Amino acid sequence: MNRRTTVSADTEALATLEGEARRRGASLSVVLAEAVEEKAIAIRQAHRPRLGLGRSSDGESAAETATQPVARPLE
Repeated sequence: MNRRTTVSADTEALATLEGEARRRGASLSVVLAEAVEEKAIAIRQAHRPRLGLGRSSDGESAAETATQPVARPLE
């Protein structure tokens, strides 16, 4: 589903996208929609949870380390 919106952008940036639209024989709207989708994908990927793998130097497992307190309780 598409949603209409108004975009304010730098004149040079819009001119570049207008030129790309002309070159491809597409509308500016199509090129802008593609640019928005590409940016949205990049943002989603940047916020994706990451899983790290590693090895402890002291032989403890992550489960053992996580069960140990990391700070003193507040008094």
